Amino acid sequence: MVKICFLLVFVTTLLAAQPREGAWRGVLQLKPSEGIDLPFTFNVRWQGGVSLVIQNAKEHIEVNEVKMEGDSFLFRMPVFDTEFRCRLWNDTLLTGFWLNRSRKENNTIPFTARFGAGSRFEASRSKPGDFFHGKWEVTFSPNSADSSKAIGMFESGTNGYLQGTFRTETGDYRYLEGSSYGSRLQLSAFDGSHAFLFVADALPNGTLKGMFYAGNTWSEAWVARRNQGFELRDPEKLTYLKDPEEVIQFSFENLSSQTVSLTDKRYLDKVVIVQIMGSWCPNCMDETAYLSTLYNRFQGKGLEVIGLAYERTSDPEKARNNVRRLKARFGVNYEILVTGLTGKDQASTSLPFLNGIMAFPTTLILNKDHRVVSVYTGFNGPATGKAYEEYVYKTEKLLKSLLK
Repeated sequence: MVKICFLLVFVTTLLAAQPREGAWRGVLQLKPSEGIDLPFTFNVRWQGGVSLVIQNAKEHIEVNEVKMEGDSFLFRMPVFDTEFRCRLWNDTLLTGFWLNRSRKENNTIPFTARFGAGSRFEASRSKPGDFFHGKWEVTFSPNSADSSKAIGMFESGTNGYLQGTFRTETGDYRYLEGSSYGSRLQLSAFDGSHAFLFVADALPNGTLKGMFYAGNTWSEAWVARRNQGFELRDPEKLTYLKDPEEVIQFSFENLSSQTVSLTDKRYLDKVVIVQIMGSWCPNCMDETAYLSTLYNRFQGKGLEVIGLAYERTSDPEKARNNVRRLKARFGVNYEILVTGLTGKDQASTSLPFLNGIMAFPTTLILNKDHRVVSVYTGFNGPATGKAYEEYVYKTEKLLKSLLK
């Protein structure tokens, strides 16, 4: 009898160690003592094994690197060097933490998830969601030396649903999803690298006042006002060649530890796009997806692309592995070189022909003589809608003229 009871408990434990298929709501506890939580939603799927699909508005991120042992449930995010380490309680509750290996300190955030727990944020009809709909002039860290401008782009749906993004001069905040609750705006995104939470209150004068949280290490105030005519500075004028007549040059190793230079035969008499990036950078991920498709379309017509990876690690093999994962994720067929350097300062030093690197990605387009015809700071990704479409149109128009 004892053996039978033990067997029943053992079998029940095995069955419980499988998360239920369907919709889940996860919560990253950014500041537990202050009750600052970042929610996001995901689906668990059982099709030849378990996988997850994390949802941020129109973005769906498939997570296939999942490991289950007893009541341990581990899943590693694609591309980025982060993972979740959780314990599964029955089949409807996960508790644990998110580990960001690219950080040396403050690299874990407590995490819980429940099956069928409803929407991302609680929504309300007491203030119509379309109050927030439209374009806003945003100031981050107002009245401070670190103050910066952005464009808030919000789109309302039914029952207080909101989605949108913020465009800045160094990139966009990708796909944000949330809701209005009374007079409060709530938006969040989790993509495996960055955990973004935006909250704001609508003031009687029609402006917004809120806070932005990035993981558990950064927060800043922001304010916004409606301004349909507001625009950011021209991204093609922020970074530039010190000598406009200079033919640029650089040499770094590829993933096979072979030195690659612009003077190599492969690049002679070719139009070349130079992508200054890092595998840790979400905007670089969006740009890599676009450039990979662009390269496959135009490579046979004389286009080449070279990525220069500035990783967040000084370990050469780890840096190469990070880049390999990025290339595999997006089917990249062009070279991505591992510079062995980190950060904007080292990137600026290694590319002395530029006035400096203020953002990842920064993208150069060279003509067949390898003279720079365009330098673009940041990237307007698909979440920016019209801005992304305009970038694609302008870029491809320029490439077609250079490839003639």
